[in-house]
Amino acid sequence: MNLKSAASRVMLMVSKAVVKLIDDSGGLQTLQIALLAHETRDKARRYQQYGFSGKPHSGAVAVVVFEGGSRDHPLVIAVDDPRFRPRGLEDGEVIVYDDLGQEVRLTRAGIVVKGGGLPITITDTPKVRIETPMLECTGEIKDLCDTTGKTMSGMRSVFNVHDHQGDSGGLTGKANQEM
Repeated sequence: MNLKSAASRVMLMVSKAVVKLIDDSGGLQTLQIALLAHETRDKARRYQQYGFSGKPHSGAVAVVVFEGGSRDHPLVIAVDDPRFRPRGLEDGEVIVYDDLGQEVRLTRAGIVVKGGGLPITITDTPKVRIETPMLECTGEIKDLCDTTGKTMSGMRSVFNVHDHQGDSGGLTGKANQEM
């Protein structure tokens, strides 16, 4: 290999690409990517950080490296999609997000979880423990929600107007303190 050929291979070792198709069925995702004009590669292996995974949309942008400078062996090492990336993070802040507006933000003021208008569900855990001096909820709280559950305000309404059978057969008065 001459110097000109070696220099050419080095220059082609890293490239930008546009993601066209994604196969998420294997241990590593494989992507179809568009590189230089009219250059398409299939089955480019995508490497992600351990513990974090995502399936990008077609049209996302990628950084690709090529083993040994051979364009036949693309390795996708980064994918981003400016169409969906939240903006305005402060220095040091971190965010996990998707295209629907769902987010987990580690901000300077605390952790913020945003459902993007979708429900947030915690599953497969024997217990949820919250250690805090104050738990606030701006909406209803409902127990046994999948069966015969009642809301806190519904239980309060029943309690505030209930009465009891008195010792002499009549009814006692309403509760002297409302919930």
